[in-house]
Amino acid sequence: MVITYVGPKPLISHSGIGFDKNKEDKYVYLGIIITLIEALNHEYIEDKIYSCDVNGEKLDDRQLKEKLKKYCPNLDEIVNKQNHSIEEEIEHNIQRAHESYALSSEDKRVLENNIKIMRKYMLQRSVNKAVYYCAINVLATLVQKDHIDYIKVPLSQKYMHVLHSVQGILKEEKRPIDTELDVYEEKGELFAKLKVVNLV
Repeated sequence: MVITYVGPKPLISHSGIGFDKNKEDKYVYLGIIITLIEALNHEYIEDKIYSCDVNGEKLDDRQLKEKLKKYCPNLDEIVNKQNHSIEEEIEHNIQRAHESYALSSEDKRVLENNIKIMRKYMLQRSVNKAVYYCAINVLATLVQKDHIDYIKVPLSQKYMHVLHSVQGILKEEKRPIDTELDVYEEKGELFAKLKVVNLV
């Protein structure tokens, strides 16, 4: 299994291959999730506020994989399952292209080739997505297990994306955990705060 950046979601058609810049590769969030997991994964003293440096060293692909496997020991199994699913989806799309009544023979051939060209790209995005959700689940579990009252981060699209994902996981628990995600200014800087509302 390799964890590496590939890029945004591909848009594949008989006329070419484009990319949806609004659907970024989940890889870009992995370093942030690791930083938050490591900031929260320790013993706590009641009523103490803990902080960490969010501008630490950027992890390379190998370091990311090592840290992720530490927190997600069943990572290989999760990735294999996801790969099997995406392989089936790719084969289904090739079959649909082949059976299309709307496309000429040449357009069908081009579409099938475009899907095949992007196979490795789509598989890597699938790996990155599986890894992302495994790590998000670890982060949500820490919030729940350690009764974290709130997580405060610098305001950025990447941090907001991660906190929204944590919110979603907590909301899906058997006993849903309500959270509030606020943006505010403090000493001239913008922050986002994920506050746990009903965790007991």
